[in-house]
Amino acid sequence: MKITDIHHIAIICSDYDRSKTFYVETLGFTIIKETFRAEINSYKLDLKVGENGQIELFSFPNPLQRFSSPEACGLRHLAFKVDNIDETVFYLNSQGIETENIRIDEITGKKFTFFKDPDNLPLEIYEN
Repeated sequence: MKITDIHHIAIICSDYDRSKTFYVETLGFTIIKETFRAEINSYKLDLKVGENGQIELFSFPNPLQRFSSPEACGLRHLAFKVDNIDETVFYLNSQGIETENIRIDEITGKKFTFFKDPDNLPLEIYEN
């Protein structure tokens, strides 16, 4: 067996329109396909991330809440590569999105920081 890449990451949101705006308009991901599944009153939005990656953004009526923090047990966070972290932080802050202080990865020497999506999910930006 050989795993060759990550295909997608699935996110369930509490407010579809708010999250769609965040991921498409604020973060700039391209819509691949948007599907409304009437039988379960749910949207599925496929978003292109980079060359090969995808985010599947789901909405469901009354989704369960999950404790979420970068240090919580389970999936830690979702990280995105950026070319210039200072410009990206400035942009996010100008959109009303709070970011943590920029830190330096002690292993790679690269800059990184965290911010949150509309459902308080931890997201990271990591400088190339």
